[in-house]
Amino acid sequence: MTIYGLWIINKAGGLVYQRNFSDDLAQLSSNEYLVLAGTLHGIHAITSRLSPTGSSSGAQVIEADTFKMSIFLTATGTKFVLLTSLSDQSADTTLQKIYEAYADAVMKNPFQTPEMPIRSEGFDTRVSRLTATS
Repeated sequence: MTIYGLWIINKAGGLVYQRNFSDDLAQLSSNEYLVLAGTLHGIHAITSRLSPTGSSSGAQVIEADTFKMSIFLTATGTKFVLLTSLSDQSADTTLQKIYEAYADAVMKNPFQTPEMPIRSEGFDTRVSRLTATS
């Protein structure tokens, strides 16, 4: 599996963490990433309401011609988005491990303001290890 990038989107649709792991991924400006995160947040909200049973948690996978976006929604509304190759089979497991690293390194940090950009060396290091082994 190739991991291209990771986004973390807060419950309001703001991009609080973005990291690329491949030079193959298009290089975008900060503003373009913010727009994409907000758009994905809106799409996710729409897809969560489209379910005939009303019990959908929204889009979980979006596939394009050359990559796949896997989305993990937390109980607090934070979205973890992993951009991977189409052949990926373990994005769900990787996202779960990234979420555990987030809970441990970011949410337990008394200096981290909720819903604000994530600046944590410990989290960056753990994400690097997780994405290198996937």
